[in-house]
Amino acid sequence: STGGVSYVDMHLLAERVTLQGLVKAGVLQGDVDAMMKVRLGAVFMPHGLGHLLGLDTHDVGGYLGGAARSSEAGLKSLRLTRVLQEGMYLTVEPGCYFNDHCLDAALADETQRAFFNTARLADFRGFGGVRIEDDVIITKTGMENFTTAVRSVADVEALMAKKLPLPFDL
Repeated sequence: STGGVSYVDMHLLAERVTLQGLVKAGVLQGDVDAMMKVRLGAVFMPHGLGHLLGLDTHDVGGYLGGAARSSEAGLKSLRLTRVLQEGMYLTVEPGCYFNDHCLDAALADETQRAFFNTARLADFRGFGGVRIEDDVIITKTGMENFTTAVRSVADVEALMAKKLPLPFDL
């Protein structure tokens, strides 16, 4: 991302990409634009895309000028709704969760139910989910990523093959 971009738009893009991946995986079926209209992305990413970082983990300043919180699913969880500006330090943490409570509510909703391939969805029930976090600073030309964790499948497999101690094993 770069300065001048709405973080709400970034959140919606993350939802769209997640839905596209779920269609590709066979969990969902149908038109992604129609899924976006019924807020299906919030079923799998019920949290906000990220937040400002500063003196506190969830730094203040995500809402300015009396901006009101959205009441829409997913968007009401945003901690940051501002237009990004150079110098902002923030998290970008998209996730995809298979939360039974959220899934059951979606399957009970006639506007969302039709998009599900319930047989394929069953393969993911009980999986939980995954969220990947990057900590970035917005620059004049884009952003600088300060996250150093391995990301590629090859890198994760190499790390695991070496049987390196994980922080919680020390």
